[in-house]
Amino acid sequence: MSYAIVGFGPVGPGTTGAPGFTAYSASKAAVRNLARTWAEDLKGTGIRVNVLTPGATATELAKAALGEEGLKAYGAMTALQRMGDPAELGAAAAFLASDDSSFMTASEVAVDGGLAQL
Repeated sequence: MSYAIVGFGPVGPGTTGAPGFTAYSASKAAVRNLARTWAEDLKGTGIRVNVLTPGATATELAKAALGEEGLKAYGAMTALQRMGDPAELGAAAAFLASDDSSFMTASEVAVDGGLAQL
């Protein structure tokens, strides 16, 4: 049996530099480095450390804040041309927490419709 720690990392300004987001970007980069360093520190303990990087997600808060047109506009920025569903993030988090990802540590999984990759 193994144990897993799943951290939540950056999207947008936390993945790439963006004017006015210095502190935010630095703190999100720290999450990625924390996972890598912690994975090294926990070598041999059976504890894995990974980061899930969520993208634009159609949560109730996002729907209320952006409205239907805002959701479409934000979703259009992704390669998949839509916002993510909370269940899609949940599935990725469940995978990282499960033994199905038993050979993963110090890794980052982006669930962002390709936004940070393109």
